[in-house]
Amino acid sequence: MIYLVDAQLPYLLADVLREKGYDVIHTDDLPDKDETSDSVIRELATRQNRIVITKDTDFQDSYLLFKKPPQLLLVTTGNIKNRRLLDLFRQTIAAIDTLFAQHTFIELTNEDFIVHE
Repeated sequence: MIYLVDAQLPYLLADVLREKGYDVIHTDDLPDKDETSDSVIRELATRQNRIVITKDTDFQDSYLLFKKPPQLLLVTTGNIKNRRLLDLFRQTIAAIDTLFAQHTFIELTNEDFIVHE
């Protein structure tokens, strides 16, 4: 799986996923950095077949209405420390990959996954 990490999530998340061998782009890697529009993110994710990782529920709306981006990981952990967020991804990324083999919209909470299909 390849990922695109949205601006509200720390750049360190992209680093953690890269350390695990994943192909990851963070919005800070793009020319407009954290000012990259949602439409550009959706288009890039569609063109490169990337799963968008975000806390932004606008992507949920876009996915539900238009299936864009084509795959979405919505992070609904609330305000947690970055260390806890990174640990959560370290512990769950293998399971996330398994879920995305069969599903296109997954929500990651503090304690579980919710498959929205």
